Amino acid sequence: MSKILIVEDEEAIADLEKDYLELSDFDVTIETRGDDGLKKALSEDFDLVILDLMLPGMDGFEVCKHLREKKDMPVLMVSAKKDDIDKIRGLGLGADDYITKPFSPSELVARVKAHLSRYKRLVGSTTQKNDIIEIRGLKIDKTARRVYIDQEERNFTTKEFDLLTFLAENPNHVFTKEELFRKIWNMDSVGDIATVTVHIKKIREKIELDTSNPQYIETIWGVGYRFKA
Repeated sequence: MSKILIVEDEEAIADLEKDYLELSDFDVTIETRGDDGLKKALSEDFDLVILDLMLPGMDGFEVCKHLREKKDMPVLMVSAKKDDIDKIRGLGLGADDYITKPFSPSELVARVKAHLSRYKRLVGSTTQKNDIIEIRGLKIDKTARRVYIDQEERNFTTKEFDLLTFLAENPNHVFTKEELFRKIWNMDSVGDIATVTVHIKKIREKIELDTSNPQYIETIWGVGYRFKA
């Protein structure tokens, strides 16, 4: 459920807006002063703010200005002022829309839905979370191809990274050296399985506190290796 903050000093208008928004399944909070509205907006996570222009304590322009310094949610400014200069100033301070009073409550709801939908699309298209594996202080950032131990980065070659990642993605599974060679090097393992041993040794030197007693990559004697989850 999306959370909406209404900052409006005319209680009848605020209550009407709240009723219509709640009918559309929004969670709505009202503040009647500009300074209180700013504190509320900064201290909690709202999906959108409906901000009146003329407010006690701090006007809507100042609220919008300070809010934009910290938050990125849509802001809809509402006012009885019809002058273009006020609209230009409000939009210039970061408001996403400017609605002139009086307006239809259903129009307000429609604009709220439109701005929320657009904002979610923009965030979804521009924000990409890295694919990360984290196990007991070991962090493997698959997207950036970087490895960290207790937040300290360690340098890995391409094959070292691929081998570590493959093992970490398949915890508690025992792989033979032949299987690992075929998987990582894409070649037949005849005469080359020592390559796996060498790479495991190098990986352990970079991620293990004690290579003689590894906490991540375990040797299963006579079989191969297992990553301990």
